[in-house]
Amino acid sequence: MHSIKRFIPASFVVLWATGFIGARYAMPWAEPFTFLAARFVIAAMLLAGLMLVLGSKRATRAEALHATVAGILMHGIYLGAVFWAIHRGMPAGLSALIVGLQPLITAVLAGRFLGEAILPRHWAGLAVGLIGVVIVLWPKLGALGGGVTPETLIASLISVLGMSAGTIWQKRYASGGDLVAATFWQYIGGGALMILASFAFETRTVIINGELIFAMAWLVLVLSIGAIFLLMVMIRDGEMSKVASLFYLVPAVTAVIAWALFGEQLNLVQIVGMAIATLGVGLATARQGKRN
Repeated sequence: MHSIKRFIPASFVVLWATGFIGARYAMPWAEPFTFLAARFVIAAMLLAGLMLVLGSKRATRAEALHATVAGILMHGIYLGAVFWAIHRGMPAGLSALIVGLQPLITAVLAGRFLGEAILPRHWAGLAVGLIGVVIVLWPKLGALGGGVTPETLIASLISVLGMSAGTIWQKRYASGGDLVAATFWQYIGGGALMILASFAFETRTVIINGELIFAMAWLVLVLSIGAIFLLMVMIRDGEMSKVASLFYLVPAVTAVIAWALFGEQLNLVQIVGMAIATLGVGLATARQGKRN
C-alpha cells in the first residue's frame, strides 16, 4: 500500500492538469455557474451510488457540515470564480499565474491555523516554484486583451483564497471521516452555491452537443472523482504546505499536454521554467534529513 501511495502526487498533478481540456470544450456551450452546478450534482449522485455499493460509513452531522463548508470553498468559490473570469475574457495563462499564488498562501495559512513548521528550505522551494510557474506561463501573457478587468482580477484572487482556505478547512476539520462521504458532502456544498449563482446571475442556457457531453464526462469522472479523491488522501496524510506546492507543477504538465494534443508551442524557455518549478517543488516537499 505504501508503494502505491508514492504515485499519488504525480497522478494527481497529471489528472488536475487535464482540467483545461474540459474547460476548453465546455465554455462555448454553457454558462460557467450553470455548467458547474450540473457537474457537481452529477458528481454527488455518482458518489451517493458509490457509498451504497461500498457501504461507506455515514458522516456525522458535524463531519457533513465541515465537508460542506470545504466544498463551498474548494469547489464552489474556487472553480466558480476561475470559470467566471475565463468566461469573461480573462486569459487562461494569466488566470493560471494568479492561481499559482495558492501554494504560498496555503503555506501561510497552514502555519497560522494548523501550526505547521515551515523551514527556510521549504519557503525557498515555494519561491523557486513560483518563479518556475511565471517562466512557464510567460509566453501566454503577451496578449492580455480586454478580459483583464478589475472584476476578473478580483475573481481570480478570490478563487485562490477559496482553494487555500478550503484545503486548510478540510485538513483541520474534515479529514477524519470516510473519504467518499466527505467528498459527497463537498459537492453538495459546491453544487448548492453554483445553483444559487446560476439562478441569480445567468440565463441557464445550455447547448447540448458532443463537446459539452465530453467535457462534462471528463470533468466529472477524471477531475471531480479521480483527482479530488487523490487530493483528499494527500490532505489527510500530508502537510498542507507540501501538498499545495504540487500545484506549481500543474501549468508545466498542462503546457506539455497542450503541446501534445493541440500543437501549442512549447519553447526552450518554458522547458527551463518546468525544470525550475520541479526544483522548487522538490525543495518544498523535502523531508528533514536524519542526523547520526
